[in-house]
Amino acid sequence: MLEQLKNEVIRIGRMAQAEGLCKHKSGNFSILDRESGLVVVSPSGVDRDLLKTDDIIVIDMNAAVQENLTGLRPSSEVLMHLAIYKERPDVCSIVHTHSKYATSFSVLNKPIPAIVYEIMALNNSEQVIPVAPYGRPGTADLAQNVAMTMKHADAVLMQAHGAVAADETDIDGAYLKACYVEELAEMYHHILSACGGAEPPVLPASEVRKWAYPSEITFPN
Repeated sequence: MLEQLKNEVIRIGRMAQAEGLCKHKSGNFSILDRESGLVVVSPSGVDRDLLKTDDIIVIDMNAAVQENLTGLRPSSEVLMHLAIYKERPDVCSIVHTHSKYATSFSVLNKPIPAIVYEIMALNNSEQVIPVAPYGRPGTADLAQNVAMTMKHADAVLMQAHGAVAADETDIDGAYLKACYVEELAEMYHHILSACGGAEPPVLPASEVRKWAYPSEITFPN
């Protein structure tokens, strides 16, 4: 069932592990199949290098497992994924990471401001990466805290936990946003260190929203 989507989850999970966004079985990934209304999600506690297609779980929006061919359990964070899909019916993929710099700012409960234009790729209405209030991992409280924070943001930090990103088209889009979160967090860390902890100048949200592809560039008819 939904084999192609299962393989996409495996591919992105392995990329996240190889590129350092998730280590030691941390993080989780899912895709919503809009036609069936079912979600494919990574299993709990399995090395991503060892994952097989049949290891990926299929679950419905009520958290009822529909398929787990190898008997594995869905990620313990699956309630968060489902809550985000319910709050944001426009998105169809979610990537949750434990990347170092983003997680460091989540521990500090410190949002990441618009230090560079790349923040616009996150589709966050306030042009800041906000922090969702703390909730114990795997709980309905965490799920609702994150889902509500993502109401107007495709990427957020999770207090004392990590980061999560979603996309409207495919899981590659969600993964790219997760990468941007980590890159922005790393830049922000280096800037604060260079400034002795003083906050740097940031781009106003109104300025970031004005960005557009240059109209001066023309193409042949």
